[in-house]
Amino acid sequence: MKAETPGRITGGRLKPLAVGCLLAALGAAQAIGGGQAHAGEAARTVTVVELFTSQGCSSCPPADQTLANLAADPSVIALTFPVDYWDYLGWRDTFARPDFSKRQKGYAKVRGDNEVYTPQAVINGSVAVIGSDEHKVRGAIETARRSGHGPSVPISARVEGDKVIVEVPAGAPLPGQRTSLWIAAFREPTTVSIDKGENTGRTVTYTNVVERWQVLGIWDGTAMRVELPLADIAQDGTAGCAVILQAKKHDKPSRILGAAKIDLLSN
Repeated sequence: MKAETPGRITGGRLKPLAVGCLLAALGAAQAIGGGQAHAGEAARTVTVVELFTSQGCSSCPPADQTLANLAADPSVIALTFPVDYWDYLGWRDTFARPDFSKRQKGYAKVRGDNEVYTPQAVINGSVAVIGSDEHKVRGAIETARRSGHGPSVPISARVEGDKVIVEVPAGAPLPGQRTSLWIAAFREPTTVSIDKGENTGRTVTYTNVVERWQVLGIWDGTAMRVELPLADIAQDGTAGCAVILQAKKHDKPSRILGAAKIDLLSN
């Protein structure tokens, strides 16, 4: 395992951290923030869509394609979180992690419906829909945007020289909930040939699979700046990185308050 390197944090509450995530082969990176313009871009509000999927689930390939379609929309931060609880069916998911399964179950607890299934899409940390139904997923995105409860804290995430800079402005965390800043490195589209289990013989392409998921610190409402050494966290095959400001309720993931993305494939 690669040694983890602490980042530098100013503002907020300092929490020891190490980031083992982010970009590969960096040129000039494009940054998209939650409601904030970068490098002359018009301001836009982003929506975070998390797909909980499994290579061992026969219902999941249509959802994996839906996620790929959503990833092409610059106003959507689409992330794939492969789960491991279907591995017993005969095929061990090559990307799955137990903590992704735990994350999905945590969402279900906070929502109160305790519904954990694949494929499941979670919108802005709050609403769950069947991930293979693109119409429903897009409908949930539109509803979230109209409700005004989507990510509203204008996070900035960019590359400057040999550093990644993340900035969170002053604001108001949700009462009674701890708010943490996370960073997720995601892979370039990867095709997998599945030899066993429910998807035997199928070849499926997975988009924006999260390969590293790391907390950067706790946001207490004061302005916060994190500097990460790019050389220590870059790795081959990484397409980009998402930065997510998320509340926790009873120590489980809750509403996403802000989000930004650095996308490398177009550079």
